[in-house]
Amino acid sequence: MVSLTEIAEASSSSDPPSTTYNHHYKYDVFISFRGFDTRLSFTSHLHTALLKANLTTFLDDQEIPTGEFLKPELESAIKASRASVIVLSENYASSTWCLEELVLILEQKNNSNQIVIPVFYHVEPTHVRKQQSSFGEAMEKHKLKMEAETNVEEKGRLGEKMKRWKDALTQVSYLKGKDAQGRSH
Repeated sequence: MVSLTEIAEASSSSDPPSTTYNHHYKYDVFISFRGFDTRLSFTSHLHTALLKANLTTFLDDQEIPTGEFLKPELESAIKASRASVIVLSENYASSTWCLEELVLILEQKNNSNQIVIPVFYHVEPTHVRKQQSSFGEAMEKHKLKMEAETNVEEKGRLGEKMKRWKDALTQVSYLKGKDAQGRSH
């Protein structure tokens, strides 16, 4: 697993970038989180620690209304980041924005070798993987919204999104990460 220390060393090194870091990054770290759960606690402390480590960090400081499209600046920031830290908390999956960020981050991991570090903040990786507990409840609400949609095209679009979200939750749960107590997963 790549540690944040290694990211800091790579970003401050005067050596030529390795093949893993094959282009210039605007941010060392993008933080994906559910503001309601962690903005004023864990995420705030993480952001401060990253800044103290001289890591250029993108942190969206605005809560995004449910159902809105991913803001272009968030998409750009994800693509312009060397690494992403995903703070998976109790209400993470209730936010369609968080789920859209997660999908894009994992696409960057698969296509551009972006480093992805999940943090399981008071949630179990198994609950994320199998969409159980609060993750299951959130996905069920998304499913009910999709099923209630009367526009056939929109219903199909929502169904495709749901599949991507479920796949992304499963994929991120298998990544090496940490829980809030510092235990490796």
